[in-house]
Amino acid sequence: MRIATWNVNSIGARLDRLKGWLAAAQPDVLCLQELKCATEAFPADQVAELGYETAAYGLGRWNGVAVLSRVGITDVRRGIDGDPGYEDAEEARAIGATCGGVRVWSVYVPNGREPGHAHYQYKLHWLEALHGTVLVETGGAPQRPFAVLGDFNIAPTDDDVWDISRFAESTHVTEPERKALAVLRDSGLTDVVPRPLKYDHPYTYWDYRALAFPKNRGMRIDLVYGNQPFAGAVSDAYVDREERKGKGASDHAPVVVDLDL
Repeated sequence: MRIATWNVNSIGARLDRLKGWLAAAQPDVLCLQELKCATEAFPADQVAELGYETAAYGLGRWNGVAVLSRVGITDVRRGIDGDPGYEDAEEARAIGATCGGVRVWSVYVPNGREPGHAHYQYKLHWLEALHGTVLVETGGAPQRPFAVLGDFNIAPTDDDVWDISRFAESTHVTEPERKALAVLRDSGLTDVVPRPLKYDHPYTYWDYRALAFPKNRGMRIDLVYGNQPFAGAVSDAYVDREERKGKGASDHAPVVVDLDL
């Protein structure tokens, strides 16, 4: 089974690229983030032509997540337990589904904006709620392959950014954020996309500005965390860096994991 995650940075702007990538990469399950559309506006009919069912969760212009599957979708859940919301508003940042016997959650962790900002505290509270949801999900079915995939907006280590000195006063690399990731891992999850891969620094995100992608000035913030039944079945994992190239690309690349179940 091939499972992937991809922050498409607007499904409307990236639909043709999505369809082309689905046809070329042939994932069985794809978790999407940053749809920037309402649930009912997701182009489910167009991906259905390629054999994929869709479970989407979007509230309009911002956020939005989805799971696409050609091995079935059941037990869909939109939102995490204890979601704190931001400024009393709901945000579409997580969706869970069971696909071909594997439980997946597509997550789009809040950016945080900058340390000290209210959005940064929201990010930390949101990660606490995600941890609680993971404990419930994995505790209820410990033998079922389970993974939480998506744009975490956190680089796990200094090696996961192109120059840590450029991030001294920034989010994505602070101790509280990384501690939240460690707590998530301590619930029985493993980062299943190891370094090194094909590239010494398998980044997943490159800013559109200042030639960041050609210069490989990126960050590894799109992650796949799986429980033991999931991690133990991984036969291959890679960042599809080629999909970041060319006109109309997202600023994120897909992350792909193959499982031998």
